[in-house]
Amino acid sequence: MVNLDASFKGDVSQMLSKMKKELNNIPKEAYQFFLKQTPVRSGNAKRNTKLKGNTIQANYQYAEVLDKGRHMTSRGMRGSEQAPEGMTKPTEEFIQQRVDKIVKGK
Repeated sequence: MVNLDASFKGDVSQMLSKMKKELNNIPKEAYQFFLKQTPVRSGNAKRNTKLKGNTIQANYQYAEVLDKGRHMTSRGMRGSEQAPEGMTKPTEEFIQQRVDKIVKGK
């Protein structure tokens, strides 16, 4: 008979607990980052961007235009110079960087 105790003890368990706590904070951190990326003219876009559970919801008519970033259309330039890459792409990059740091223990 072979018995193997594969439980985590001490520092490893504490490290995993800390890692889980930090990972659970990512939606809030991502929401704050998304808001910082959101262009401001009247403040409508920021006012109508909410965190629902783990989902960031930009609920205003021109959200998709802003999120596409600065781009040319048949009607001319669209989007905002304040957010040339939109908000989602930089936020996704932020999330990936945060996860990498957490996993690496930094």
